[in-house]
Amino acid sequence: MRIVETAVPGAYTLVPDLLRDERGSFHEGMRAGELEKVLGHPFVPRQINYSVSRRNTLRGIHGVAIPPGQAKYVTCVRGALRDIVVDLRVGSPAFGRYEVNELDAVSGRAVYVPEGVGHGFLALTDDTCICYVLSTEHVPGTQIDIDPLDPDLALPWGFTERPLMSEKDARAPTVAEAMGAGLLATWEESLQAHRLAAAPAA
Repeated sequence: MRIVETAVPGAYTLVPDLLRDERGSFHEGMRAGELEKVLGHPFVPRQINYSVSRRNTLRGIHGVAIPPGQAKYVTCVRGALRDIVVDLRVGSPAFGRYEVNELDAVSGRAVYVPEGVGHGFLALTDDTCICYVLSTEHVPGTQIDIDPLDPDLALPWGFTERPLMSEKDARAPTVAEAMGAGLLATWEESLQAHRLAAAPAA
């Protein structure tokens, strides 16, 4: 498996080696030891979520407040999607920078999203299923939503017709509005969350 850091510090793209024969293919979806080498701490799953979307559905940009913070290991288990991570950590040297990946069930490509970084995707096929392996359990009231069509971000979603979005996402604040309201984590808070993840259990 090749693990490559993206333009967003602490976010990684993971590309598995596919073993193919006349029956089909096999690949490792994640190897904890290899991921730990690049993260500097274990990634311990606390919750696994799936969502299924019809073509041209846009979900995001979503994140989780710190605390509790939440890292994500994202894969596409059916269909195909355009995945975008965006640095929302105030004070980050890469604030506002983003990374785009095409994820699909055939390639097995995955994305690791660290605490404080926003995530969203556009479904490219009907019945697209995405899997989120999460470092923390859901805590009501801690989700941060950012307008995925924020003109200041100008994310390259690549849709040719208005995407299907939830009312919540369509009404989400821009990055500037969220920052003004104090909703976004700072770069230092995200580093602290990273250090806590790396600390040995008592």
